[in-house]
Formats: sequence, structure tokens, C-alpha cells
Amino acid sequence: MRQAERFGVILEELATGGSVAVAELCGILGVSAATVRRDLEALEEQRLLTRTHGGAVAQMVSYELPLRYKSARRQEQKRRIGQEAAARIHDGAVIGLTGGTTTTEVARAVAHRPLTVVTNALNIASELAIRPNVKLVVTGGVVRSESYELVGPLADETLADLHLDVAFVGADGITARDGLTTHHEIEAHTDRALMDRAARVVVVADGSKLGRVAFATIAPLSAVHELITDLDADPEELSRVRETGLSVTTV
Repeated sequence: MRQAERFGVILEELATGGSVAVAELCGILGVSAATVRRDLEALEEQRLLTRTHGGAVAQMVSYELPLRYKSARRQEQKRRIGQEAAARIHDGAVIGLTGGTTTTEVARAVAHRPLTVVTNALNIASELAIRPNVKLVVTGGVVRSESYELVGPLADETLADLHLDVAFVGADGITARDGLTTHHEIEAHTDRALMDRAARVVVVADGSKLGRVAFATIAPLSAVHELITDLDADPEELSRVRETGLSVTTV
């Protein structure tokens, strides 16, 4: 496992439990205690955690993974989801992309196509800006450094007069009962504004998001037309989601 992938695992364990132990991480990562300690030291230098005797704790109460490390986790599953999502798009379509590592894979899968892409994600915009076949529309808004997204009233205002064929939306949590959720309430509002401008809404999320509930509601599942996820999704939650009538595709 590469260092960036190990960082992703460590930060996800912190996000889940608030603390990690060196011995526990050795088992999860399959590396020596010395390697784990070096990784924890590197992450502490970046102010992403605080080391303790025998482990580390999350530096922030409201903990979120930086995008560069999140992308190292479940990369192959996200790539497959992105490819599947790309099959939903016809040339010349107008599509919307919220921020996130899985929606970034959608962007990469369609980058060679003649499309109009509307996004509030700076990292997606930077990847598509050099593509002459893509008409790129980027919202205004305030940047969230955790997710590289532009959010808030300026972003919502940009979207108000647009009409999208399909919006691809990421989420931090998906359940049949609570719908789509994310860590930040302003981000949730901007994501919903993008959904409201689309004729069709497709949620793209790896299986780890199924069964989770984050802080802020984006939308109920009734506002979504399809979920594309992977085969690692919790089968019981997946069954409950299907029982709501939502079309689900696993790859």
C-alpha cells in the first residue's frame, strides 16, 4: 500500500472513531509500527491529527478528510462508478457535477466528450478547463478548502437560471430513512440547488457511504432518479434503498 493510500486509511479511521492506535493501524495497514509512526508524524506536520502515546487523535471535532487523501481510498470502485455514470450521458448534454472524489471520476470519464459541464468544484473545473470540447460553467461562491467546493448564495444564484439534463451528485451518507446527507449545511444547500435545476439526478457514491448519516440533509431519496454504487455496499441498506423505489446500479 502506497503512502497516500495509508494516509487515507488513517484519516478515515480517525473520522470514524476520533482516535487510532499504532497497534491497530499495523493490523489494518499490514505495515510495521515504525512505518505507522512515520505516517502519523507526517500527518501531524500537516496539522491533520495530533499524536498521542501509542497513537493519535483527530485534530478537529468536525473532522473531514482532505480531498487528496480521500481520493486514494476505494479508487478502483470510484473509477468504475464514474465509467458507469458516463454511459448515462449523450454527446451535447448539459450535466452538473457537485464536488467529491467520485464525481471527479465522472468528470474524468467524460472529459473527451462534447459536453457542457456545470460545477461548483474547483478541482473538477481545473481538470476540464483545458478541454476544448467541454463548455465549462463554474459557479461563484465561497471556497470550502476541505472539499474544493464553491458554496453559498453566490453559487446558488449562478445555478438559478440554468437547465441541466442530468446532475451527478456525491454524498457523505446515504440511507433509506435520511436520504442524502453531507458534513456541511451550506454545502448541502448548494448541492440541492444543483439538483433542482436538473431533469434527472444520479447519485454516485462508493459503497462505504451506504448506511451512513452525516450532519446535514441534502435531499430525500424521492428527489433522486438513480444511485450508482459498488458491490461493497451494505446489502441490507441497499435493499432498504431499493424498497423506496429508487433505481440502484452496482458495479
